[in-house]
Amino acid sequence: MKLQDKFTQLKEKGQGILATNFYNFETLEGILQAAKRTNQPIILQLTKNSIEYMGLNVAFDLAKAMLHKHGVEGWIHLDHADSYELVAKCLDAGFDSVMIDASEQAFRDNIAITKKVVQLAESYGANVEAELGYIAKLDQPNHKNGFTRPKQAKQFVEATGVDALAVAIGTAHGFYKEEPKLDLERLSEISDETEVCLVLHGGSGIPDQCLKKAIDQGICKINLATEIKNVFMRTLKSVMQNNDQIDLRQVFPAATDQISQLVQNKLEIVQNNK
Repeated sequence: MKLQDKFTQLKEKGQGILATNFYNFETLEGILQAAKRTNQPIILQLTKNSIEYMGLNVAFDLAKAMLHKHGVEGWIHLDHADSYELVAKCLDAGFDSVMIDASEQAFRDNIAITKKVVQLAESYGANVEAELGYIAKLDQPNHKNGFTRPKQAKQFVEATGVDALAVAIGTAHGFYKEEPKLDLERLSEISDETEVCLVLHGGSGIPDQCLKKAIDQGICKINLATEIKNVFMRTLKSVMQNNDQIDLRQVFPAATDQISQLVQNKLEIVQNNK
């Protein structure tokens, strides 16, 4: 099943899907162990930095092989691409889905860049995600005047033909200094104005009940990245603190297990919302 067809199915049923970033074999293994245990589909995401770290074909082939190994229904997605060129390379490699992020450009420029990517992806049958509004990054302030406007979202979707739209409703990339307050009323209005899958970026640190409400109000895809990195590194640091072990094969499994538990908890939130 193509990801865009899965999104249509989820939207019709008022359900969501978890999209997780991975950074190496260990984080990927933990993610897929959780998906297999819960019998849940999953989206595996790679950013430009992760692709540069692992290598495009190595990262893609690893994800495909691991999905097959665990027998999990899943898709491979390019997260936050900043150029048409990177999108093209990932589509050539076989990615199921790509995100072009031109949200910091002027509205008309965002439309133009996104439309060009949509036209390219059509020949591959790939899903395309874009972002509209201001979703704060690490240490950046979050202001309501940067939130996605429902009417503008409708205009953007109609002009570009995207399959999925990341919306700004109060989330942020990275850690939250205080509990985030999501504008769920705005989300509901955006959902009423558009037919595409709506995406929640900055899913790390969002309270469980808030995630469930977001799905109820139209979110189909929930991104998880920061918590994965944080749990993995904190576990490794704890294990290594009083440990002279030099065999990484004896050290990494504890971090992988914690990733698996984290992702399982998130998947159960999505699963229980059905």
